[in-house]
Amino acid sequence: MVRRIEAEKLIPGSGNPVENGVVVFDGDVIRYAGPAADAPETPGVTPVRAQTVMPGMWDAHGHFMGLRSADFHLLPQEPIALRAARVAADLRAALDAGVTSVREVGGLGIHMVRGIAEGTVQGPSVYAAGTTLSTTGGHGDLHSFPTHWVVDFGHLGGELRLCDGPDDCARAAREQLRRNAKLIKVCASGGVLSEVDHPIHQQFTHAELRAIVEVAGMADRIVAAHCHGKPGIMAALEAGVKTIEHGTFLDEEAAVAMREAGAILVTTRTIFQELLDNGHILPDYALRKLQETTDRHGEAIMIAHEAGVTIAAGTDVGMSGPDMPDSWGRNGRELPLLVKLGLTPLEAIEAGTATGPLTLGPQAPKSGRLQEGYDADILTLDADPLADISVLADPGHINGVWKAGRRVKGQEADDV
Repeated sequence: MVRRIEAEKLIPGSGNPVENGVVVFDGDVIRYAGPAADAPETPGVTPVRAQTVMPGMWDAHGHFMGLRSADFHLLPQEPIALRAARVAADLRAALDAGVTSVREVGGLGIHMVRGIAEGTVQGPSVYAAGTTLSTTGGHGDLHSFPTHWVVDFGHLGGELRLCDGPDDCARAAREQLRRNAKLIKVCASGGVLSEVDHPIHQQFTHAELRAIVEVAGMADRIVAAHCHGKPGIMAALEAGVKTIEHGTFLDEEAAVAMREAGAILVTTRTIFQELLDNGHILPDYALRKLQETTDRHGEAIMIAHEAGVTIAAGTDVGMSGPDMPDSWGRNGRELPLLVKLGLTPLEAIEAGTATGPLTLGPQAPKSGRLQEGYDADILTLDADPLADISVLADPGHINGVWKAGRRVKGQEADDV
């Protein structure tokens, strides 16, 4: 079915905006996006009119975990079926917030992909890493539990997989490929929400990282590395990791190394700000580490931006329910937070649309742009986000969402 959107402003995702723009799509593919004066005729088609039309947003770092707490030690204590039921609502919340694609870097999303494809649940396109890989005692470990409990949890489909030594790391990566993971996620440094590790410390050895990158690369997958500290960032880049998640202690040398390697920084400013604003929900150890790293994380993004590092917007949202901070449906806040750190509104929108697919390397779909031949993942708004970027943080301003050409939000939403 041919559809047509006419808007006062067209934001293509990459490139300059177009005043008085038109998007025409046929089924799930965009056939035209550009000035109204050059748009093809679409006889018999009633156009949708909007103030702004832009690509559906990408969240390049999210977790579908179905958690109602920031304490990861609850992960093995709640049934996976219960958490998956919560995720079904999270998927819908993401669509309503204008997120049509998610790169999920550890969580239950790998199980939800089939349900989305068959129409059992409504949600964005999910490109999942499967289980996050961590060293014993690392950021992905649950430090207060016996080690064998955590190992069993990982092998039974939980979100965390401990692996040590190059051979075990290669096997763990292959386990995710067996589940059709679209990327591999590793914890290359310590973290904030984990109990005893330090965010600066490198965790995987160079040999372990190289083994994971080699296995992933043979299957045309990239590796995403959770990295706060510079040692982990540099080791990950040397091993061939494609994306650095967080990058808190990135400095000028690391930024140059990222730029020269063609690596991408995935920002995750949302989780820092939302948890800092709601510190009472955190364990004491996590709040202390968060307070010690939040300002430095903002500085790192500014350093990367000034150095010309490619930046992709990711939130690190992982909690369920609109009453929770850092929860699905709040994804659009990442873009105004990036503008506060020095990106222009147009740069922030590019980070949250056109750059998103690049974080998947060879697995990247033709998405994130209003361009002929690209996926018809489209948003309309009742405001201009270039004039006020904060409107993207309010789902109420997003009055139309199309995923693969089917309207999933708005008065004329297609029947499921």
